[in-house]
Amino acid sequence: MLTKAKLLRMPAKKYMAKEQLEFFSAQLNAQKQEAISEIENAREWLRVPPECKDEADRASFEMDSQLYLRIVDRKSKLVKKIDFALRRIKTGEYGYCMETGEPIGIERLIIRPTAEFCADIKYINDDQEKHFAE
Repeated sequence: MLTKAKLLRMPAKKYMAKEQLEFFSAQLNAQKQEAISEIENAREWLRVPPECKDEADRASFEMDSQLYLRIVDRKSKLVKKIDFALRRIKTGEYGYCMETGEPIGIERLIIRPTAEFCADIKYINDDQEKHFAE
């Protein structure tokens, strides 16, 4: 199996070759299973509320519930991004910027396997989003 170190040493002409795609597919599937497990754990916690004997217990439960709901929301969004990345692997689009078509880069994909844009475009998009939010 391909390791991160071997992946980083591969020549540029092998970018998104079969073994690299298999590596990222395995990474994405592992992340997906972990996220699904965390979602299920959070949902199970929310399904079985503890007995709240006083207002402090109830307030603590409410705060914890909000945290668990945020976890479910964030992990659900991550699962969607992972599914999109896995579809891109199947179509041969994975590893390439959705806006420019340029390679995203192995280093960036190792850090964020769900990346859809190269670092330059992501920076521009984030900068524009920040200006519109102000």
